[in-house]
Amino acid sequence: MRFVAIKTDEQQAVLMLHRTRDLLVRQRTQLINAMRAHLAELGLVAAQGREGLQALITIVRDRTRSLPDLARTALEIILDQLAALRQQLGEIERHIQAQHRSSDASRRLETIPGIGMIAATAIAASVPDAGVFKSGREFAAWIGLVPRQNSTGGKERLGSISKQGDRYLRRLLVVGATAVIRHARAHPEKHPWLIQLLARRPAKVVAVALANKTARIAWAVLAKGGTYRAPAGAASV
Repeated sequence: MRFVAIKTDEQQAVLMLHRTRDLLVRQRTQLINAMRAHLAELGLVAAQGREGLQALITIVRDRTRSLPDLARTALEIILDQLAALRQQLGEIERHIQAQHRSSDASRRLETIPGIGMIAATAIAASVPDAGVFKSGREFAAWIGLVPRQNSTGGKERLGSISKQGDRYLRRLLVVGATAVIRHARAHPEKHPWLIQLLARRPAKVVAVALANKTARIAWAVLAKGGTYRAPAGAASV
């Protein structure tokens, strides 16, 4: 088993910010789902996404709409909680952004397609010394982005990803890869490799494969220095 170097107090504090942000995002999702469910019981349904959510908020806040008083009271409590969460998330993200600007490793990681400020600061804080990994594949395996191997009868079989390691980093990288895939579908001429892979494999499988590739690139940037340089003929997001 390979261990990552001991983190400093500052790195631990950055990860605390990330964990707290992740908790608040999940609470926000729960509140939004609860509000949607309550309004659906009253026959009020809106589209998914920000526009649909804003339409529901407008309904609750509009005193001219005929909603039962107790229902409006309950829904306004949810809206107050959402407003408080929005403010708290903004404060946390301002602290993360300040940490990102002060970290050379984090800024270099952000040059990689599929890695934004949140993922960059999380990786930089989680991996104080990339040299403890011999290769990008070891780093991807530590995150849990390599397939399980089962060998029998002299034959090697690769299964689904191991999902061992840091679940938070793995999720951030897969989400980032999904964003790159969306960009590739909108601009296929800039991402021929991804488009060819999407023609042969489901999008979720491609997202994991791309996340694995991104993790290997992240290791190279951390271990060898420098920033990401797109291969000739490729485009970054």
